[in-house]
Amino acid sequence: MPNCNLVMGACGTFNYWGCEISQLGFQIELIPPQHVKPFLTGNKNDYNDAYAILIASQQAHIRSVPVKTLEQQDSQTIHKMRELAIGQRTALSNQIRGLLLEYGIAITKGIENVRKEVAALLGEERVLTASFKQVLSQLYKLLQVLDESIETYNQQIKEQVKNNEICVNLQSIPGIGPIVASSYFNEMGNGSGYTKGRDVSASLGLVPKQRSTGGKSVLLGVSKRGNRYLRCLLIQGATSVVSRAKYKTDQLSLWINRLVQTRGHGNYSIKIGISSKINRFLSPNCESD
Repeated sequence: MPNCNLVMGACGTFNYWGCEISQLGFQIELIPPQHVKPFLTGNKNDYNDAYAILIASQQAHIRSVPVKTLEQQDSQTIHKMRELAIGQRTALSNQIRGLLLEYGIAITKGIENVRKEVAALLGEERVLTASFKQVLSQLYKLLQVLDESIETYNQQIKEQVKNNEICVNLQSIPGIGPIVASSYFNEMGNGSGYTKGRDVSASLGLVPKQRSTGGKSVLLGVSKRGNRYLRCLLIQGATSVVSRAKYKTDQLSLWINRLVQTRGHGNYSIKIGISSKINRFLSPNCESD
């Protein structure tokens, strides 16, 4: 076939096929599947799917998804495994606390508390039965393995961002460290797919949901669309910025302190607002708004 524009749905393995097809000289365009579904008519089959993808690609308001580079895929894999290990560690910690409650031993929430208390219990002789101690010892070893895995992933992320100019620039922003910068790069790339910072915030669900009609604007809570993992990291970064703003006198800190005085330190909307404000300066190729 002659070189032409090729449209695909951004489903599983789309990064691989996008790279392979692009190397053959085709212009590839990837359409998010949630935007293709409304144009599907009749029964689901290959012909109707292809026709729906074609119609969706002709809509001016639907944006295509860029193909991730191998660097982004490698970094994203580490983040996925790190997130999995953290979830497994949390589940294991809760399991240990639940089992110990049946023996009348209560441990305060938190990974650090579980580590300290379990290590102390294993060192005592008459608190628990020998059978349960054997099980608890195995669980404690598994907890240590997960801790080591998470630390290994953290170190890999730190090494990757050292050689990435975009990630280095992102870390100059308050509240942005190696993990947030790396995750942001995996999702946004160099920012060329966005015209302004508010578009980035909208894609991450950090802007209000609208129920507007008849010229009347109705703004609700944040939409929470897009990458949940990255949105969580940005809010955590914003939380750290809020906690340290009272010791600073720069323009951003003064703005934060005014919000804290009127809404309170722990107000969730403050973190959302700061995360959204930070997004306006994150992507290097976005226009300032």
